Amino acid sequence: MSDQLQRQVTQLRRQLDAVRRIAMGLSSITKFEEVVQEALNLSLQVVDAGAGSIVLYDPEKNKLVFKYVVGEKADQLTGLAIDPDQGIAGKVFQSGESDISEDVTTRKEHLREVGERVGYVTQNMVTVALKGVESKPIGVMQVLNKADGQFDEYDVALLEIVGAQVAAALETARLHEEARLAAIMRFIGNISHDVKNLITPTETGAQTLQFVADDCFAQLDEVAAEIGDEQTRERLTAAIDDLRSIYPEMIAIILEGCQAVQQRMAEISAAVKGIVAEPQFEVTDVVSVAQRVVSLLSAQAEKQGTTVVVESPPDMPRVVCDRKQVYNLIYNLLFNALDEAVGASHIAIRIKLGPSDAPFPEGSYFAIECEDNGSGMPEHVKAKLFTDEAVSTKPMGTGLGTRIVKNVVDAHGGTIEVWSEEGQGTRITCKIPATLGPTSDSSAQAR
Repeated sequence: MSDQLQRQVTQLRRQLDAVRRIAMGLSSITKFEEVVQEALNLSLQVVDAGAGSIVLYDPEKNKLVFKYVVGEKADQLTGLAIDPDQGIAGKVFQSGESDISEDVTTRKEHLREVGERVGYVTQNMVTVALKGVESKPIGVMQVLNKADGQFDEYDVALLEIVGAQVAAALETARLHEEARLAAIMRFIGNISHDVKNLITPTETGAQTLQFVADDCFAQLDEVAAEIGDEQTRERLTAAIDDLRSIYPEMIAIILEGCQAVQQRMAEISAAVKGIVAEPQFEVTDVVSVAQRVVSLLSAQAEKQGTTVVVESPPDMPRVVCDRKQVYNLIYNLLFNALDEAVGASHIAIRIKLGPSDAPFPEGSYFAIECEDNGSGMPEHVKAKLFTDEAVSTKPMGTGLGTRIVKNVVDAHGGTIEVWSEEGQGTRITCKIPATLGPTSDSSAQAR
């Protein structure tokens, strides 16, 4: 057998072995992130490469996003977004044709600034297109720095086979996720319908009670006016006034509670769908919003012996944001903190401003911070807290509260910082780019 034929047979065996390994490795995986990770790891193994990336197209942002990266500086590259026509990745994404670079430094398409940003030197590279249904490109796979020598046409052929398997697995995972989400949404839709049916009689009853009570008080006032004995009249008037002063607040609490339940169902539905609503910006007194949330949850806090305070600077200005979304953010932060509170706990909701002489996120922001002295979080929970992989430590917990918080922060273009130590508590800081309004009247008092 000639050397050339021997090499072709060897490469064919490599290709068959790669297909077998990819098929076995990906056949049992249905979660999108796990498919991406396993696919890239296997790809690097079959061509003996030192690093690589799977870059997927995000149609909503019209960007190519480094979805998963293996190698040095991987954490700095993951999540990086480039235009879909930038670099060698963009070239392959647009053309659908594989590209082999023996020396990327000689290529004008090569994005040197990406490597410079993370301090990683790319020497040689293969880029293959990932194609979905009807050969529509969904991204590219890049494999860098072959351990021994240069990539050749056999490596390219092998990675094209692997890429086809990866793309098929990604599409399968996407369809599986869509089917799962559709089933969840049908379930939530049924629950929402049931909740609305259960709440409607309560709302109607409260509104009817208010109408009847107003009429009753008017009649009692007439009767009291006709009583000749002054002492009896005063006693009746005092009794009426006590009830009259408290019932409007009770009715308002009932109606607001009903609305809050329905709003909560809408939030859960949006969070499960992954919808981040466009914020409706208005000048907002965030301190007052925080105080409203604390007031609503005060009964729960008092019942479990937890102290909740709102802290802010005395000259805290109003800020431009979506009032309802910020309310939801603070509500979910505090609700989660109360769930984790143990014994005589303390929770602080802080509203503060970042320095104005630095760009966001170092400055030019307003922050909503929730800090507690509760049980804290283990590292594996903290690492996934505001991701799609969020893990709840509560029985029957879903992690939807943290997803709602992240949706609000994302909608405002902000960031989230988390500090937590087991047994010492948790501090979550949501920074949102600040556009300031006038000074808040209600926050002018020291807290």
